[in-house]
Amino acid sequence: MRSTFMGLETAKRGMSTQQSALYTTGHNISNANTPGFSRQRVNFATTTPYPGVGMNRPQIPGQIGTGVEAGTVQRIREGFLDLQFRTENTKVGYYGTLSESLTKMEEIMNEPTESGLHSTMEKFWNSLQTLSSHTENSGARDVVAETGQMVADTLNYYYNSLDRIRGDLNEEIVQVKQSQINTLIGDIHDLNDKISQIEPNGYITNDLYDQRDLLVDNLSKMVNIKVTKVTPNNYGNAKPMAEGLYNIELLDKNSNSYNPPIVLVEANKTVGVVGRNTMGVNLDANGGITSLHFNGQIVTDIGGELGGFIESYQVHYPQKLKELNDMTRAFANEFNRIHALGYGLGDTAPSGINFFDGVTAGDPNPAQSIKVNQVILDSPNKIAAGQGNGDSGNNLNALELANLKTKNFSLYQPAPTLNGSVDTFYSGVIGKLGVLSQSMQKNNLNATILADSVEKNRQSVSAVSLDEEMTNMIKFQHAYNASARNITVVDEMLDKIINGMGVVGR
Repeated sequence: MRSTFMGLETAKRGMSTQQSALYTTGHNISNANTPGFSRQRVNFATTTPYPGVGMNRPQIPGQIGTGVEAGTVQRIREGFLDLQFRTENTKVGYYGTLSESLTKMEEIMNEPTESGLHSTMEKFWNSLQTLSSHTENSGARDVVAETGQMVADTLNYYYNSLDRIRGDLNEEIVQVKQSQINTLIGDIHDLNDKISQIEPNGYITNDLYDQRDLLVDNLSKMVNIKVTKVTPNNYGNAKPMAEGLYNIELLDKNSNSYNPPIVLVEANKTVGVVGRNTMGVNLDANGGITSLHFNGQIVTDIGGELGGFIESYQVHYPQKLKELNDMTRAFANEFNRIHALGYGLGDTAPSGINFFDGVTAGDPNPAQSIKVNQVILDSPNKIAAGQGNGDSGNNLNALELANLKTKNFSLYQPAPTLNGSVDTFYSGVIGKLGVLSQSMQKNNLNATILADSVEKNRQSVSAVSLDEEMTNMIKFQHAYNASARNITVVDEMLDKIINGMGVVGR
């Protein structure tokens, strides 16, 4: 026989469950602007009906419902969208970093502008043409010396500026990215550990899940990773909805595993939380990066922001510096060779003077050290414009120096391993830089658009809508009030039974 007070308990359960839903709604509203927060909902479930199955069950025409209970509090999250976002986020980090570093390179080289090397070289060639027409003119000789120094200064500026940016990239990797990555790995490991202690007790740690996923999102921008959910074999009373632990593996920029695999945050079915690996940097004697490693294992072709920084530091900037050095060395050596064979104004023997200094065979960075010979700057009459003699009007050597503008590198002595003339070689250097930078910008734009699109879809699923939460609040409030009214009705019925029955005839 069912209990006389059964209706009170049913209504009480209704009030309690609607109250839990209201509390969860308030939690959602409070965290509407919290980064990484996923909205939560209470999953209502009917309680066990009366009577239960058994030999001694009361014989009534069917089971009677006993109310509702809060089954679980679930965060609303779509794992597939998380996977898509992290894939695109890695590309955004990689292409964004490369695009930014190449843009800085373009800003330094500043072509085509009046202050760029191409324009400065044009002024130098023009000054030599003018000298060939007026070899006795001291003003024309001064202009050659000064524009030559402008060329040297521009090359010095390019080299020093590119080398400084490369040093900044080195510091960014060693001082900033290494710390950020290791901190993220450590924080994810700590959250894994906390979750492993709570889930076996039957709880769903929604807020810890959100914190962990936010950290994983940030890590996915730094490096390319693969996230696998792990539920240990002996996991206590963990509910099926529990998300378990994260095992995070490092991948290369093509999403391939390293051999052997590099696991940044390790968890497995046997042990549960295992441990973590940390990123390290190997440096040379000057503090420059030679390689990256995770717990001693050297890694290459890494993706994300870190991969972009490493590629800029080890490939693009060294390549541009090498091109500047190669061009400077070939140009200055050939110019000096021709100049040394010529005659200065009034000379009776070849000058034997180099026009440019700082381009010795043992100098590894001529673009950094090139300058006009101080002898030339102090006495422009030493500029060797003539051939065979230093008579006024002898311009044969000046013409040969001016023709160096279009002279193929293969005709230099000794021939350097370069193609084309000074002009065409430098135009090629700038052209390759422009194409590469444009390509990285395009790839970054495409990756950003895709990441934003996935993030928009992800937010449409997980983000808090205040309008929706306000609607839910009214719905739960009315349900709570209705349950309270039900208690009042049951109370009035019980009042008749308790206080109104059995008083007839008194």
